[in-house]
Amino acid sequence: MAFREGMRDSIPIALCYLAVSFSIGIIAANGGVSAMQGFFTSFFCMASAGEYIGFTLIAAQATYTEVALMTLIANARYLLMSAAWSQRMNPSLSIGHRMLMALDLTDELFAIAIARKGYLNPLYSYGAALFPAICWASGTALGCIAGDILPSRIVSALSVSLYGMFIAIIIPPAKENRIVAYIIVACFILSAAATYLPLLSSLSSGTRIILLTVIISAAAALLFPRKPETEIPQ
Repeated sequence: MAFREGMRDSIPIALCYLAVSFSIGIIAANGGVSAMQGFFTSFFCMASAGEYIGFTLIAAQATYTEVALMTLIANARYLLMSAAWSQRMNPSLSIGHRMLMALDLTDELFAIAIARKGYLNPLYSYGAALFPAICWASGTALGCIAGDILPSRIVSALSVSLYGMFIAIIIPPAKENRIVAYIIVACFILSAAATYLPLLSSLSSGTRIILLTVIISAAAALLFPRKPETEIPQ
């Protein structure tokens, strides 16, 4: 019953994943990733930002260390989600179930699971992850195939669609919070400047991305710390 409920609730998510991952497949194809490689990468790593950064660094011929470190930074938010999930798991739940549930932890799947009452049911999580995982991996593979057979101009045009997704992610919070908007603008300016500055320009693009991400996020946290949320009554 719980497995079927998870499958039902995840259908809209799966359809969205199919469309978004196609654009990620285009990016992967630009880096020389095959359809099979793209499929298994997306199946075992369902993370849009992490995969985008990983495939971009692969295309830039970054080192394994750069790819691993930047992917870790991009996916750091899942550490917080996992901590929240762990508080909703039955203490007697085995480590095997916990690891399998964590394998397909995404923003959307986290949202529909955490909204349910009581302990998290592993069967619900497995049912919810099934269609999205298949669609995410299949969309990436299709994007890789399209990137290999379509003319380079069309591939370049399709690559822009993923940037549209990220713009859709950053614009709403930027409109609500001026500090977020200023930080986004600073990211654009510093990223462009780093390409031409004497010392930074000599570094690989992957290293520059890592440095800028750590420096800007650390500076934002120190200069503009978030105010504590209103406490929930006991």
